[in-house]
Amino acid sequence: MNDSDEEAGRAARSKRSDARRNKETLLDAAAAVFVTSGVDAPVRDIAARAGVGVGTIYRHFPTRADLIIAVYRHQVESLAETGPGLLETSATARAALGRWIDLFVDFLVTKHGLAGVLKSDTAGFDTLHAYFLDRLVPVCDQLLEAASAAGEITSGLQAYELMRGVGNLCIGAESDPRYDARRLVGFLIKGLGAERPDHRPGK
Repeated sequence: MNDSDEEAGRAARSKRSDARRNKETLLDAAAAVFVTSGVDAPVRDIAARAGVGVGTIYRHFPTRADLIIAVYRHQVESLAETGPGLLETSATARAALGRWIDLFVDFLVTKHGLAGVLKSDTAGFDTLHAYFLDRLVPVCDQLLEAASAAGEITSGLQAYELMRGVGNLCIGAESDPRYDARRLVGFLIKGLGAERPDHRPGK
């Protein structure tokens, strides 16, 4: 391989890397807009947040369904990758769990919108739901085990149970501004606190 071939190869890799980053920026912007305004939010709002033109979004995602599904997958991967990092950077394992659950709540708002988009494609939704469970249940389990091992939460709770409970609290949150799902979920997480010996009845 000569110098020109190596240079062309580097340029191609750089171009692919830039394209990947640009796409991730679009997905991050769309996710943020979906959380605050729902999955029917105007594409121009997403474009403005991402700092691109509307045409750029349509080149990547020809339909709204394409965009929502891509956001869903992007959020799943982001959540899966964030869990271990939170354990390393948070003051406590319980703090890491609480922060991860906050991010999970944001994700669920988009997930509920996805269900509406794919209502005529049951098989497609089932496939994405299985992917969601395969990627996120082990991460939640890791966070729970770390907090339990540190004596910060009550042991014995299963990751699927917690995620299912949080999901139930989030139902309808995207369409009712009077309902603060995160506040309710916060009470749920507080209720996971391990009982301290000096807090037992009679002490």
